[in-house]
Amino acid sequence: MQRIRLRYTKRGRLRFTSHRDFQRAFERALRRAEVPMAYSAGFTPHPKVSYANAAPTGTGSEAEYLEIALTAPRDPEQLRALLDESLPTGLDITDAVEARTSGLADRLTASVWELRLDGVPPEEARRAADAFNAAETVEVQRLAKNGVRTFDARAAVASLEVGDLTETHSSQADRPTDQPCAILRLVVRHVTPAVRPDDVLSGLRAVADLAPPVPAAVTRLAQGLFDEETGTVTDPLAPDREAVEAPSTAEPTATATAPA
Repeated sequence: MQRIRLRYTKRGRLRFTSHRDFQRAFERALRRAEVPMAYSAGFTPHPKVSYANAAPTGTGSEAEYLEIALTAPRDPEQLRALLDESLPTGLDITDAVEARTSGLADRLTASVWELRLDGVPPEEARRAADAFNAAETVEVQRLAKNGVRTFDARAAVASLEVGDLTETHSSQADRPTDQPCAILRLVVRHVTPAVRPDDVLSGLRAVADLAPPVPAAVTRLAQGLFDEETGTVTDPLAPDREAVEAPSTAEPTATATAPA
């Protein structure tokens, strides 16, 4: 059985698709592309697809991941292209590697987020970010299944800074452009309870009274293993890619022996 790991996006208006909507679209794409999927056992077999840490509905993403199991081997790049053609524009398959290592989900320990705050001057956003970073704890509340939950949003945030407007990944077509705009770049560790971008926005309101006049446009730029030394998030598919590219050292070298 071959396992393929895929990276996909949620761009533009398709950021409003739910995870269940994507699952249905992806399973249809698997059938259109005639992918030789492995299926689960039981009365209602399902294709073996493992989704990892999907972004919330309403947020865009450049870095969503899943893994599929095949009954026959396929070239990862050809498979990527076939699936990409079978999905609507905005749900794009951008990378594919054969799984050569274990624990993809274990390598998704942090996310890089972009928060576009239309109507907020960059100076005001910078002041709020400085106040958030200086705080030891920032308590926020979220409505959960068992009622309102209070937790610290500060501890999970590895970095929060004001970014360059020219480098935004948000869809320009969907956002107003005739008013001030600030871009926040946020690195959040994946902890329990999960701290989401909207929790950080609640924290900014609590510590600096920052209240954007319109909802923030949120995009996940990356997710992967968090490097504590550099403060960066690494590519979770890199170990599989390196395992494929690494030259084999197990082949013995033939040595000619001269006759006596």
